Amino acid sequence: MSKVSVLVVDDASFIRDLVKKCLRNYFPGIRIEDAVNGRKAQAVLAREAFDLVLCDWEMPEMSGLELLTWCRQQDNLKTMPFVMVTSRGDKENVVQAIQAGVSGYVSKPFTNEQLLTKVKQALHKVGKLDTLMNSAPTRANSAFGNDSLSALTGGRAEVVSPAAAQAPAAAPSKGLLNSPPVRATTAASPAGAAASGGRGQGQLRLSSGTQQCVIKALSIKEALLVVRRIEVLPQVLENAVLDLEQGDNAEIARLNGYLHAVVAHEPKPDSEWLQLTFRFVDQDAQKLDYISRLIARGTAQKHFVPGA
Repeated sequence: MSKVSVLVVDDASFIRDLVKKCLRNYFPGIRIEDAVNGRKAQAVLAREAFDLVLCDWEMPEMSGLELLTWCRQQDNLKTMPFVMVTSRGDKENVVQAIQAGVSGYVSKPFTNEQLLTKVKQALHKVGKLDTLMNSAPTRANSAFGNDSLSALTGGRAEVVSPAAAQAPAAAPSKGLLNSPPVRATTAASPAGAAASGGRGQGQLRLSSGTQQCVIKALSIKEALLVVRRIEVLPQVLENAVLDLEQGDNAEIARLNGYLHAVVAHEPKPDSEWLQLTFRFVDQDAQKLDYISRLIARGTAQKHFVPGA
């Protein structure tokens, strides 16, 4: 029986590794190739056949949407399952992807259950699911358990689907800064720092929910964030998305990354605030330029005292 083959496309090696590890843990017989952007993926697809593509949206050289559009123009790729795995979860982008012929949509940050469910749904539609399940009958047919990826992604996250997308539509744009950030469900901004449009603030999307945060410091590689402590603590190595809105023109960027460190902000066991080191994983030149401009503006708050 031939193996099911999957192409993973993302400019962030951390995300590619998460996806590949998830698939291999549950389906050891699966064949996986990867590509760092749409242009590289296009070259791979031109010479090899794949049963499924799992693709990021925002990438240098060629975006995921451009790759999807190209695939649907090729006779041999018109029906190939193509799933977007992206931080673009707003309604406008979901509709845009559907119109281009996307097979499924997974929002970052994601859990193993969400990713595997979308993989199964996409392969079932083209009659490849049985082949995939039979490649690893013990693990693949078991209930989703707590494996290493569960520890990395942790908690629950909402998968944005065309029927469930509730975010307000944004004006179409080809650039990075094209949609409103996800509304925070838990107020977490420190007292005195939550004024509307305040500088040095953002929203951190975790698999357990979305929190407002204050940016204590910012570099080209990472951001030091302060958030209010909630019942479900953020986990080290958990993948996340940082939504930033800065400047007079309300530029918004979705920055992909992971939690490199989580510590109490106050020297006591019942600390109300947590300090998170959020390390960026995007290699997109536009996002790196955006971070550089934020640093140059000096918008990050260098010093912060909760409740001040």
